[in-house]
Amino acid sequence: MPATVEGLKARLGPAPAEVRVALSRHGKLRAGINLSNFLLVSSRSSDGGPAGVSPDMAAALAACLDLPLEYVSYENPGKLADAAERDEWDIGLVAAEPQRAALIDFTSAYAEIEATYLLPPGSPLSQVSEVDRKGHRIAAAARTAYGLWLERNVHEAEMIWGNGFDETYSLFIDGKLDALAGLRQKLIEDEARLPGSKLLEGRFMSVQQAIGTPKVSGMAIDYLRAFVETAVEIGLVAELIAKHGVIGLTVASREPDRAA
Repeated sequence: MPATVEGLKARLGPAPAEVRVALSRHGKLRAGINLSNFLLVSSRSSDGGPAGVSPDMAAALAACLDLPLEYVSYENPGKLADAAERDEWDIGLVAAEPQRAALIDFTSAYAEIEATYLLPPGSPLSQVSEVDRKGHRIAAAARTAYGLWLERNVHEAEMIWGNGFDETYSLFIDGKLDALAGLRQKLIEDEARLPGSKLLEGRFMSVQQAIGTPKVSGMAIDYLRAFVETAVEIGLVAELIAKHGVIGLTVASREPDRAA
């Protein structure tokens, strides 16, 4: 076990018995993992399971709880969030969003990802603030954290929703839309394959990656919040980002949550 995880265990001390029970109703810690976020699940393990910052955070938590760990994978964050009512996972590593908070209790963020816009060749726009205007059409992947934010905050432009990144990119290109919303690191790749396109500086929000638990396990949330705060404080999150060589994912600041 990495020394930082041992230090985390020492700082937190033994987990209360009631917390361990609440988070292991099926005899193990079941961690819901969103496979679509390539910054958080950046590779696969030798047995084909998820590998990356999020799976490692779940493993560190399981070590602190002294519980066996099982990954429960979902193809997108919407499906992970929907499963909160079906007793499929005990913790979910997913962005904290107000729409999801009706069913899920969240910790503070442990990492954040900048979201911005890609513009098509020849676009006259130059700033994030210019995108939400009447007559503009924005492509975004439905039920992502940044998509949920846009749903609440775009008031003038028309939103065009895609199912996943590839379909959304196709909608942007085929429909000759005015902007493609997404995570900056993914949009850098899209900019490279679309000559003349322009990636805007700045961001319209930052996606706040957190740990959630179904409200039925609500009495465990204080422990989970302490786990995340301590993992950030002692440098575990920074260590995991460096370990996996992830560019575009940063340790969450402790300023007010811009994604919510």
